[in-house]
Amino acid sequence: MADEITPLSEDERAELEALRAEKAARERAAQEQAARERAELEALRSELSESGESSDASETTPAEQPAPQPARQQPQAQSQESEEDRRIREARERGARLMEPNDDLSMPLGQKIVLAVMALLVALIVGMHFLVG
Repeated sequence: MADEITPLSEDERAELEALRAEKAARERAAQEQAARERAELEALRSELSESGESSDASETTPAEQPAPQPARQQPQAQSQESEEDRRIREARERGARLMEPNDDLSMPLGQKIVLAVMALLVALIVGMHFLVG
């Protein structure tokens, strides 16, 4: 039987121990990184509270705080974001119309096209199998 359980060889046991040690080292490094980031966050929070900022601003992380922009660039950035959001929304709506069924649960055009292409590929493969073989 090939499914019998056999004990690990010395090489396998050594490899397993090495992998376990690497994993433990990665976990320690990740914990140290998290501790450094927490310390940095606390330092930034204390800096904000010392500079007279409101307590609400000191509770948010630096990543959550919006980057200060010049007054002229803010409306342009907002309109650019809204334009991009509008394009994304329209693309999703087109995709939904193509691939999702309507209220009457008829098959959408996109699914019909996919099935037709798949049927054509299967027919070609079957035809080649019989012609060549």
